[in-house]
Amino acid sequence: MTAVVIGEALVDLVWRTGMASISPVPGGSPANVAVGLHRLDRPVRLTACWGDDPPGALVREYLHATGVPIDRAESASGRTTLALAYVDDATGAATYDFLASWDPLCLALPPDVALLHTGSLAIVVEPGAERVRQACHDVRSRPGGAVAVDLNVRPGVQPDRAAYRGAVERIVSTADVVKASDEDLAWLYPDRSPGDAARDLLAMGPHLVVTTYGAKGARGLVAGADVMVAAPPVKVVDTIGAGDAFQAALLAALLQPSEDGTHRVRLPEDHDDLERLLHQAVPAGALACEHAGAHSPTRAQLDAALGIA
Repeated sequence: MTAVVIGEALVDLVWRTGMASISPVPGGSPANVAVGLHRLDRPVRLTACWGDDPPGALVREYLHATGVPIDRAESASGRTTLALAYVDDATGAATYDFLASWDPLCLALPPDVALLHTGSLAIVVEPGAERVRQACHDVRSRPGGAVAVDLNVRPGVQPDRAAYRGAVERIVSTADVVKASDEDLAWLYPDRSPGDAARDLLAMGPHLVVTTYGAKGARGLVAGADVMVAAPPVKVVDTIGAGDAFQAALLAALLQPSEDGTHRVRLPEDHDDLERLLHQAVPAGALACEHAGAHSPTRAQLDAALGIA
């Protein structure tokens, strides 16, 4: 059984403060997660769509070079999404604006999906978001199928907070695993603390909710257990792709080999399970911050950070 990632592949136009030039960099949160899973030696396929335009050519070249198996969904508009990423050279933090297109005409799923991951623009931008929700329902209804969602909130594609919150809550109700940053939750639920908002999400049906807190680390919640794991100190170049590297490592830790040679999702049940899971994911996000652009660690790099020979 394999993991399938559904969502946007796009071009980030990276604009660093103090520099006059803009650099086009292919990526997109779901595409980054798929690449991260592949680099961590997990079987994964990416379903994405892009246009037959110059940005699409850059996306196609990049994705095929990663070695990730790709199912390209036909795009109704023929456009490729562009993201303008403003990077603060002093802190490495990035903010985003989008010229978004997410309009796959069909999302076909293989019969052996153990884990479906989605998130970011793909759960908000219509008409694709509705097709993603249906795919999540389909996978979760299969024996052994699990769904993971990274909210990765981007108000630039939907500034209406209530509408964005509605889209999030619809997809959360289909998920087994939900990941969000404290900034995601603060924007969605400005009258709630991130911790309270995470507990509210858990009550909507997921088995696990994980909240990342940047340089402070990450917190995991399951029924009956609440664990915080600190992040290791790193020299930050930028934060682009750090959440995606974290998510890829989280999913890689959940997607474990079985005796029959396939991979199956093993969800955490208690404090110790949660702690082991977060200790795999947090260093991956930290490592990504040491590089410019989206850069997920390999299995060897993550093992070295974890002290595994």
